[in-house]
Amino acid sequence: MYNKSDIELKVAEFLLQIKAIKLQPNNPFTWASGWKSPIYCDNRITLSHPQVRTYIRQKLAQAIQEEFGSVDVIAGVATAGIPQGVLVAQELGLPFIYVRAKAKEHGTGSLIEGEVVEGQRVVVIEDLISTGKSSLQAVEALRAAGLSVAGLAAIFTYGFEKADENFAAAKCRYLTLSSYGALIDYAAEHSIIAKSDMELLSKWRLNPSEWGQGRVLSSES
Repeated sequence: MYNKSDIELKVAEFLLQIKAIKLQPNNPFTWASGWKSPIYCDNRITLSHPQVRTYIRQKLAQAIQEEFGSVDVIAGVATAGIPQGVLVAQELGLPFIYVRAKAKEHGTGSLIEGEVVEGQRVVVIEDLISTGKSSLQAVEALRAAGLSVAGLAAIFTYGFEKADENFAAAKCRYLTLSSYGALIDYAAEHSIIAKSDMELLSKWRLNPSEWGQGRVLSSES
């Protein structure tokens, strides 16, 4: 058995250490959606750090075995979930496939790449969960191809209620190694952010689409 809280904090430490995650509560980022955000996450950076990459690979594999049981194949979500999924599949000694963002416009017109065997039990790998929309599109594509989706595993989640609602509606279980809550707890405890910023950071997770409205925020990032 593994201690989930220890893993959450260790992954948070790693992501901050290698700057895969940046926290700027008073100088927020602007997402493509237009949302103001105190956090920027790019888990692709973990691939450049062997120690971090290995830890994430091992813990995702362990979590999948303990939470989802025996599976037949691992599926990555394009694009950031592909390398993470390959690493996990290798760790578990399983076949790997991946789901494209959209079907090919030439050749076979495939949406899923790799050998797909109807009836196989699959776990989907993502790097990051926000609302879960793109992840669940991949889940539905796999189901449509005749696979049984045991669940989805990711490195990190922002912890939005909308994600929980979307996964529940899709009847898909999911797990993550770390979370926004664990991250800001770690960051405050280790003086990466001021403890006075905790309330501001917590409010963002509860209402991300409206966070920052009515306040004067710097546009630099």
